Amino acid sequence: MRIPFRITGLLIIAGCGGPTTSNSSSADTAFYTPADFAAVEKIDAHVHIRSSDTTFAQQAKRDNYRLLTIAVDEPPGLEAQEQFGITQMQLFPQQVSFAATFSLDGWGRGDWSQKTIAHLQSAIDQGAVGVKFYKNIGMELRDPDGRFVMIDDPRFDTVLHFLTAHNITVIGHFGEPKDCWLPLDKMLMNTNRKYYTRHPEYHMFLHPDYPSYHEQIAARNRMLKKHPQLRFVGAHLGSQEWDTDTLAMHLDGHPNMAADMAARISSLQFLTMKNHQKVRDFFIRYQDRLLYGTDRISDNSKPSAEEAAFIHDAWLRDWAFFTGSDTLRSSAFDGAFKGLQLPKTVVDKIYWKNAAKWFRGLAR
Repeated sequence: MRIPFRITGLLIIAGCGGPTTSNSSSADTAFYTPADFAAVEKIDAHVHIRSSDTTFAQQAKRDNYRLLTIAVDEPPGLEAQEQFGITQMQLFPQQVSFAATFSLDGWGRGDWSQKTIAHLQSAIDQGAVGVKFYKNIGMELRDPDGRFVMIDDPRFDTVLHFLTAHNITVIGHFGEPKDCWLPLDKMLMNTNRKYYTRHPEYHMFLHPDYPSYHEQIAARNRMLKKHPQLRFVGAHLGSQEWDTDTLAMHLDGHPNMAADMAARISSLQFLTMKNHQKVRDFFIRYQDRLLYGTDRISDNSKPSAEEAAFIHDAWLRDWAFFTGSDTLRSSAFDGAFKGLQLPKTVVDKIYWKNAAKWFRGLAR
């Protein structure tokens, strides 16, 4: 008998995951269940806390999560975001860590690298476990002659050498999902269609004179080749959410690269709908290189109770996808897919151990 129930935004058809028996066996204990959710230690390695409100951290405590809140060079400003992270970390040292970022103001001046390193050193001294490099590099930043500045520009090398020497992980958001270069009506993901409707400045289909998708990825790869010891996490599946084979090839080529899945879990679900076994095999093969993250923003725009329920439901949806085998649906696209039902050992890595390894000091 199929019993449908709904976690907000995700329809679950219970009882579709294959036969079960009442006999206990090693197979029965190889996988987590919904009942394990609160008991398992977890890290959401990509969130953005942009207020002094503590709802996010309190919900993380209830659901047994640590949070990595990441500052970004966009409103309400990087200094404010870093301070929110520091304050939340002080209030909830077992729940919150933060990653810093830097400003591109003054780019091209001789003292830019020195000032940037001084800022990052201060952030590290205050507990930063990572540094975000944002998509404005390659998509907004230009030299006076109008040419776009890409991440492999040698003027970034001094900062990258500094971070390598201090074992600080770079979170790199370079380029965008491949949908970004398509017209709105050709995009695969409803979520992308909504985002680029609101942010036409980043909708590259409207800007054919900007660097292409492949130019963005190539620049990142050249940077990684120049800095092979740099600890690097490609945000949003490294902007290679469209094909696990392509992401696998780049992970193979860059041993110090991992990828978080922030805001791209729906892309993984879309690929799962197309070829469930291929995606599951990818997770098992690259279980040491993938980090769970949501890209959830907490900016005090919702009442606390609504915010807490929204966060909790989203985490439960993802848990159902990674740990269960039920038939699911997502609001991000049309069609059904099955949960991956990854082994406990793999779930523990993508939900905790990998983030703890790639961001030293995160799981203290």
